Amino acid sequence: MSTKRKAWKAARVALYVLAAAWVVFFYGVVPWFLTNLATRNRFHFRDPNDAKTPQSYGLAYHPIEFRASDGILLKGWFVPAAGSPEGAKGTIVYAHGLNRTRIEMLPMAAFGHTLGYNGLLFDFRHHGESGGALSTVGYQERRDVEAAVRYALMQEKAARPVVLWGVSMGAAASLMAAAESPDVAAVICDSTFLNFADTVRHHYELFLSMVRRRWWWFPPLPSFPIADEVTHWIAWRGNFSVADFDLEKAVERIGDRPILLVGLDHDRRMPPEIARALYQDARSRRKQLLILPGDRHGEGFTLDPGQYEEAVRGFLASVGTTAQLESSAAPTTPGRTEEVEHRSAITRAHTGLHKAG
Repeated sequence: MSTKRKAWKAARVALYVLAAAWVVFFYGVVPWFLTNLATRNRFHFRDPNDAKTPQSYGLAYHPIEFRASDGILLKGWFVPAAGSPEGAKGTIVYAHGLNRTRIEMLPMAAFGHTLGYNGLLFDFRHHGESGGALSTVGYQERRDVEAAVRYALMQEKAARPVVLWGVSMGAAASLMAAAESPDVAAVICDSTFLNFADTVRHHYELFLSMVRRRWWWFPPLPSFPIADEVTHWIAWRGNFSVADFDLEKAVERIGDRPILLVGLDHDRRMPPEIARALYQDARSRRKQLLILPGDRHGEGFTLDPGQYEEAVRGFLASVGTTAQLESSAAPTTPGRTEEVEHRSAITRAHTGLHKAG
């Protein structure tokens, strides 16, 4: 064999090896890295309230701990309403977002306290001071929310109705928990997604865009099959079915219980179209939609506290107290749904009659 032919053969083998390494890296290593980033990473976004407690807001509280149904130890705070937990207007369970802690929900809990509600704030599994070695972006975290509700009612003897107030991952977990737990009377759902597969695909595209802005040479890899690999690997690792992690189905299963859906008009991670779609899917006659101006994901309460607080105050009034809920337990005629959109200084309210789905 001539030297020229040997060189050509070696070059061809090297090319095959390089191509195989390229495929393994981009369609094996990259999806596995993204899977670990979503499930194993314990990164904590800095919060301006880090190191604060309810006492920083002038609120009495005590530390609590309880276990989810799968045994994971969760830690948090219980903030009783003025007087006694039993005499409160109700109880709000606050659920934070991915890579955050209960600290994120402190401003909301301080506001809820001014309205006469007990508050329970806790760290999700694999976050803050809680146990657990894995995050599932909301699916298994629904167990944490359900455990928080049980703890409030059974251990603290907290007043009903129980309202869930979640942001991002916490909102997803809250919708999933409410769909399963009759103890939940209402949900405030801030900046969540439609379903697990959709949000993984969307965030992969955002991640790819960010990487290519920094490294121009990085190839524009399509979402298939990488996003699909990440979706199924996270589900495999988290022990759940991708099809079961569907928030559109969850809002339908919540039925006629009140839901307030919140979004930001320029949120790239969870665009306002998601909140609008969930609003359309919801069957409740007391559903409400709030779209606020802003682009910082999950920070609507910080960006526009006045509009947000006004919406929550009205929403909680529609939920009522335990006595009001019991008196209205009988079937009723179709009620009102409300859609409220806030853009800059303009507030537009749309109210209409809809039949329950």
